[in-house]
Amino acid sequence: MRWTPGKRSANLRDLRGVSGGAKLGVGGTVILLVLSLVFGKDLLSSGLGQGVSLPGAGNERASSPEEERLVDFVSFVLDDTEAVWKQVFSRTGQTYPAPQLTVFTDSVRSGCGVGESAMGPFYCPADRTAYIDLGFYRELKARFGAPGDFAQAYVLAHEIGHHVQNVLGIERRMRQQQAARPGERNALSVRMELQADCFAGVWAHSTAKRDLLETGDVEEALQAASAIGDDRLQKSATGRVNPETWTHGSSAQRVAWFKRGMQGGRVEDCDTFAAGSP
Repeated sequence: MRWTPGKRSANLRDLRGVSGGAKLGVGGTVILLVLSLVFGKDLLSSGLGQGVSLPGAGNERASSPEEERLVDFVSFVLDDTEAVWKQVFSRTGQTYPAPQLTVFTDSVRSGCGVGESAMGPFYCPADRTAYIDLGFYRELKARFGAPGDFAQAYVLAHEIGHHVQNVLGIERRMRQQQAARPGERNALSVRMELQADCFAGVWAHSTAKRDLLETGDVEEALQAASAIGDDRLQKSATGRVNPETWTHGSSAQRVAWFKRGMQGGRVEDCDTFAAGSP
């Protein structure tokens, strides 16, 4: 992706090396995610891992020039998504309130409770903030086989997509539906996640129009979306696939919705809650 390092975003909060009270390392991502998929329960956000140390769960660590450049990159992506979504919202006379991004190490206290690296990147609607331990990007490359800066950008754009859902009231309505129809809780979660993928594609559409993409960038994002599909994770861990326990959607679904958002660049193309979707 074509980008130039500059002044870091005013909406970026750097808490690397600051303990949040839990000690579950990035290496625990696959363990708890797979258990969540197998048992059909959200173990990642339940606090199951608090106080448990896994291999790779270190304390403070020195930063490197490569990591500092990565912070510069996520800062650039954060500001770029803000600019794009402000334009999108302005077309309908709405105002887009910019989210914050917190970069942390191992664990962090958010408005939604203690967040751990094992949860992967996440968005908290209570404080309108996205959270990411940059170690996830190492996992994305080494464990999931999805390297590249646009793969990293897709991950962040997906979390910003959840912020868009929060601002538009979609997140609140989905939670209400989950409470009213508990038997459809996972299915509704899948629709929510796929819409965030589509919103990430809306942002990617703008980057393509502005000639920010380089050869292979789109493929990087698609590879990342495919790598973290529920079916692929389940099959890798257990050899079996159980769609009823999915929370994020299959590899094919995640790729398809990202592509849909990128091709059209329109919010209205991202209605994963419509009949017949996903």
